[in-house]
Amino acid sequence: MRKSILLASAALLAAAGPAFGQTAARPTSVSEVVVTAAPYVVSLDSVTTSVDVIDRDALDMAPAAGLGQVLSDLPGVRSSFFGPGASRPVIRGLAGPRVLVLTNGVGMVDASALSPDHQVAVDPQEARRIEVLRGSAALAYGGSAIGGVVNVIDDRISETTVDGVEGRIMGALSSGDSGETASGALKAGVGPWVFSLDALRRQSEDYDVPTLPESRRQLAAEGEEFLGKQDSVVENTGVALDSYGAGVSYVGDRGFLGVAVKKTDTRYGVPGHAHEHDHDDHDHDHDHDHDHDHDHDHDHDDEDHGAEEGVRIDLKQTRYDLRGGLDLALGPFEKVRFSGGYADYEHVEIEDGEPATRFLSEGWEGRLELVQAERDGWQGAVGVQALTRDFDALGEEAYVPAVEINEAGVFTLQRLDRDAWGLEGGLRFDRRTLETAAQKTEFDNVSASLGAFLRPAEGWFAGVSLSRAGRAPTEAELFAAGPHIATRAFEVGDVGLDSEVSYAVDATLHYDGGPWDMDLHAFAVRYEGFIDLRPTGLEDDESGLPIFAYQQTDAEFWGGEAEVSYRLWEAGDRSFTLEGVADYVRGDTDLGAPARIPPWSATARGVFEGGWWTGKLEVRQVGEQERVAEGELPTDGYRMINASLVVRPTDGFKIFVEGRNLNDAEAREHASFLKDLAPLPGRTFRLGLGYSF
Repeated sequence: MRKSILLASAALLAAAGPAFGQTAARPTSVSEVVVTAAPYVVSLDSVTTSVDVIDRDALDMAPAAGLGQVLSDLPGVRSSFFGPGASRPVIRGLAGPRVLVLTNGVGMVDASALSPDHQVAVDPQEARRIEVLRGSAALAYGGSAIGGVVNVIDDRISETTVDGVEGRIMGALSSGDSGETASGALKAGVGPWVFSLDALRRQSEDYDVPTLPESRRQLAAEGEEFLGKQDSVVENTGVALDSYGAGVSYVGDRGFLGVAVKKTDTRYGVPGHAHEHDHDDHDHDHDHDHDHDHDHDHDHDDEDHGAEEGVRIDLKQTRYDLRGGLDLALGPFEKVRFSGGYADYEHVEIEDGEPATRFLSEGWEGRLELVQAERDGWQGAVGVQALTRDFDALGEEAYVPAVEINEAGVFTLQRLDRDAWGLEGGLRFDRRTLETAAQKTEFDNVSASLGAFLRPAEGWFAGVSLSRAGRAPTEAELFAAGPHIATRAFEVGDVGLDSEVSYAVDATLHYDGGPWDMDLHAFAVRYEGFIDLRPTGLEDDESGLPIFAYQQTDAEFWGGEAEVSYRLWEAGDRSFTLEGVADYVRGDTDLGAPARIPPWSATARGVFEGGWWTGKLEVRQVGEQERVAEGELPTDGYRMINASLVVRPTDGFKIFVEGRNLNDAEAREHASFLKDLAPLPGRTFRLGLGYSF
């Protein structure tokens, strides 16, 4: 099947060349355009919901970690941190299937949304940029985006021609985990053809922390005494990741068409995830087996790791992508854009050197968008999306049966921008089916949004958006029936669940003028049929785990994010800027507080631009969280000091040094299932260099 896809894509690429024209270059996209927001042009300062864009330069400076951890300093975003090997974004308190992770606008076809110990099959260092949309802002992506969207955009399929050869390389070393990272990308142009190559290698050992991995509250719950703060390591947290890809595209004056392939191979340890358990305490959130011997030999050969290292995961995915765009004149439409991806994913949990459970996911997703010609400030698009995915789990932790998932959706987005004011709206219909050997379920969902905005004065933008979104239950929420060690629960699904429906209001205020730059957001969401995993008070006889069941209730979430900067001083290419970032979210359900809702956070930062060098110093304060769900422990607040220095001695070349958690604080991520077993890394230094040409 994979060979057929490659041959068909290559034939299509060759045959389609004349249709796309022969001229040299298409204009490059404007850097402030938010690609994920809509198929047409919407700039970052004109979106009515909360958006952040992380560019390549910022990604070079990002810690060598998973996607959730790299994004966790953004306002309204935290990490599901399950050690350095696995982390997914948590947006406005929502995680898992409510946050859609995309690569170039289409789904991952992995198993990362199923469990917090499953890694996302893409690394931030592969990206050219990452776009984060909070809330139900991305109507075009369906119910799985009910909480937000993270779109990882790479450069394997070029949309513009390249004159000669261009590329980048980056390498970095980190203390605290003996980490090493190297990445690079290369593009070469031959007339209208563009060829690309990229590769990434990341590895690390068990990481250092300034305290015992187990929290004071965890030890007290186990009847043990806290013996004082002492340096330690979080065992079984080594990571080795390899990713490499290639692409080719044809670029003409009327459009582009390209194909790409990527292979991901990663091995990582899962702290607190063992199959031998002490069942004297059945706390859902913190009762794990902690007896792991420490071994610093992290060559990641499975045969060298026995039970003393706990569970390790071997993840492999091969992915093929086809993407293109064509300028045309077809009634009201001026352009067609399409993208599709096929992936074959395997995730093996290894215990005692032997495979214990295998998770398999194979499928494809595609979308096609017809973009309207702009007429007097009116932009719009209509599109279709379809996916099919076969999921299976085999072995000891196969708590979800084999299931075939199919989804089809049709949508339209429209925007009228008259400079001083504007309107926007969207409508989408989805049908999703999930079928096992025993039964078939089908869900129809309608999602809609309506927004308005004003530009009352130079530099000001104010907007409000109302939305309704529907999300079909996942395979785990419907069909789970077995022990799930990562969540320390025997999970039971409910095939009678209805779709989850949200009603949301988002308010936005932007200002950019003189020395000030301000971005403020407030939101409130009402859920009908919120799907929550709740304790039943019962215990499974065989596993000894507490039984948790998926239930539906009503829920409310509200909060906001703020980003403000003030340029205190400027002289030529030198300046000093003060920046502040803060966020807050509160969640309530009819069954009580939801689990793992992040506390408030605030960050103050000073940035000095010295022309050929940049220095930053920041202080981040995260509050305590005492509003917890049943079976969940509170989390203390913490303060973290970070600093960085970037030197650019010549054009294209940079050297950077970064210190994170310089005060060596004990920091625990409340959104993580492992918050009481695996604190965030202690004091860490990172030294790296990069060169682009």
